[in-house]
Amino acid sequence: MKKLIIAAFIIILGGVSAFPQTFESRFDGEKIKQRVKRLSADDFEGRGPGNAGSKLAADYIVAEMKAAGIKPGNGKSYFQNVRLAGIKVDPSTEMRVTGKADAVNTFKFGDDFVATTGAQREGVKIDAELVFMGYGIESSLYNWNDYGNDPNAYKGKVLLIMVNDPPATEDEPNLFGGKALTYNGRWTYKYEEAARRGAAGVILIHTTASAGYGWNVVRTSFGGERSEIFRSKDDKTPYLELMSWMTEDAVNSIMKQAGIDFEGLLLKAATRHFRPVNTGLRVAIDLKATVKTFESPNIVGVISGWDKKLKDEYVIYTSHWDHIGVGEPDATGDRIYNGAYDNASGVSAVIEIGKVINKLPKIQKPKRSVYFLFPTAEEQGLLGAEYFAMNPLIPLNKIAGNVNMDGVNFFGVTKDFSALGSERSGIGAMVEAVAAERKMTLEGDMRPEQGFFFRSDHFPFAKAGVPAISLRHGDDFVTPLQGTALEFFSNYTAKYYHQPSDQYYDWWNGAAMVQNAELGLAIGLKLANAPAMPRYHATDEFSAADKKRIDNK
Repeated sequence: MKKLIIAAFIIILGGVSAFPQTFESRFDGEKIKQRVKRLSADDFEGRGPGNAGSKLAADYIVAEMKAAGIKPGNGKSYFQNVRLAGIKVDPSTEMRVTGKADAVNTFKFGDDFVATTGAQREGVKIDAELVFMGYGIESSLYNWNDYGNDPNAYKGKVLLIMVNDPPATEDEPNLFGGKALTYNGRWTYKYEEAARRGAAGVILIHTTASAGYGWNVVRTSFGGERSEIFRSKDDKTPYLELMSWMTEDAVNSIMKQAGIDFEGLLLKAATRHFRPVNTGLRVAIDLKATVKTFESPNIVGVISGWDKKLKDEYVIYTSHWDHIGVGEPDATGDRIYNGAYDNASGVSAVIEIGKVINKLPKIQKPKRSVYFLFPTAEEQGLLGAEYFAMNPLIPLNKIAGNVNMDGVNFFGVTKDFSALGSERSGIGAMVEAVAAERKMTLEGDMRPEQGFFFRSDHFPFAKAGVPAISLRHGDDFVTPLQGTALEFFSNYTAKYYHQPSDQYYDWWNGAAMVQNAELGLAIGLKLANAPAMPRYHATDEFSAADKKRIDNK
């Protein structure tokens, strides 16, 4: 009878639901801001995985989840502990490059290069040939192979590799995705492929244009303690003894030392005819490091769906709770990398989404269950999300889709937004509907060359075949930004990204944060109530993983 009454009520309204299309009035913008303020406070020590402050932060997040009515996501626990290895390289470490004439180039850690090791042990010594590897890519999809056909050709060598993909050409405008970066262009892929080849190490060449950020970001992100998922003695996954980044100036110095026309070599590297070049130089490094093992939790929760047939399927929200921790001081002497925007803002918004879901009337509540994953160690290479995807607490083939939130708009209400990856799967139609209902413009990837789709916690789920998007706010502001907000927005990457200055400020716009969170809720509800789970399009690179996932009953 109740269903008939509701149906009749909708008909009386001319087919329009009695409920508003948006849920913004149900969100508390001030509460979202206050959570961010607390999560980015100095006593949480930048939420560096394993430090004392991070443990306080994890407990705070759990308390907020409980207050929002989100139940434990791992039996009776809110934690999925991830065992990590923390590697801190001695900052006095030097890299020496020698040539035939006994000329020596010496490079300083931090100023010229940063490095870590995948060996997960103290003390790594390397003295090896240096080979320029071009883009360091093997891809059958694009008929590209920088490595050649000898699987042993680069064992024990140090490879100098460019980041990003080879550029598209007039003849091949869609080569490696055209303007958009593919996973082959990501620095993580470069390390992985070289490790599979048995290389001793990789030196990635940094330029601001290719990376999308300055050396200051590399120095703070990679120059301090780095973490990896702990590797047991039985784990046969290949790894690199040396994983390094080097400044463009330092690389130019090396090429001059080798007598190589570097500009000409770069042009050759952008063609299929390129073959690796032995520089005639050797790289020597005595990498001393302290290594510790520790646990840092993924924080997990769940809200059960109400539909008997669908409640065993899930929509999963992800939003990493870690940041850089305590590191090198900035010009003011501040050493705490608070990570307010990145990503205390996302954590706070997702908790608020859970609170709103629990207070919705039943007709609006999700049919599928909603799972909340706040991964650890995202800043170390998406480690927490990677661990969850490999050790899922809910079946991957029961996940309808993943909505990731990494950085929530606090600048001002916008007329637009984007959902990275929505065009890859059936989620796209749902995102388009959400935009249309709110009369907002749905933008595509506004900076495809930066490869943001591969840079946050949705990506391990995409690799596992789970349709995934990462929600990003727009830049078409209803009220044009001015003053401090404009300065922060315009200079975020250069001055605030992975810097101590990414802090909470009282001028943050709560209405903008509510708008961003509400979009995440609306997309999640469409996923939760869809008749069937969306799938990757057959032409997408993740469709094979999707099929494998669904077939794995």
